[in-house]
Amino acid sequence: MITKNKKGSALFVVLAIVGIIFIIATFLAGTYNSLVDLDVNVENHWSKVQSAYERRLDLIPNLVATVKGSADFEKNTQTQIALLRSGVKEAKSVNDMQKVDGQMSALMSGINIQLEAYPELKSTTNFLALQDELAGTENRIKWERDNYNDEVRNYKLKVRSFPTNMIAGMFGFEESKWDTFEAKEEAEDAPEVDFTD
Repeated sequence: MITKNKKGSALFVVLAIVGIIFIIATFLAGTYNSLVDLDVNVENHWSKVQSAYERRLDLIPNLVATVKGSADFEKNTQTQIALLRSGVKEAKSVNDMQKVDGQMSALMSGINIQLEAYPELKSTTNFLALQDELAGTENRIKWERDNYNDEVRNYKLKVRSFPTNMIAGMFGFEESKWDTFEAKEEAEDAPEVDFTD
């Protein structure tokens, strides 16, 4: 009778150990998979940010064609667009993308200066439609950047939360892997508006 109790106790201990190992393995696998899911979501949203910037670059040649400026201006602009397009595709960080964004803004400023020479264009249907497309694209870029920032926030919260932070550290999920877009310093200053013209 004592032998049966020892066998039963040993079996219970083995089953308890197997059960604990199973629970720990299930927790580790679930946590790891949720971290992978969040990481992939951030990558996906980064791709959408790049796509929105590329859409802006796709619209700029149409604006240039509308301007009917000098051949030098068009050639130079097309070269800049090609460089910016590769910059968008090669951007690996928010900082890289913000540099490209600054270059795009400078390009758009140059185009707007050229437009000043053609005031009659500003009222044409094609120009107005193109302007609407560009405004829609700017909204899309903001939307995608905001969504990307939300996904990065979710990722960072998960990586920093206990006990996930221990598992994240074991498998190389780092909080600093992804940066967020932030407002530029000059965004704090309201633009000056002058109605005296």
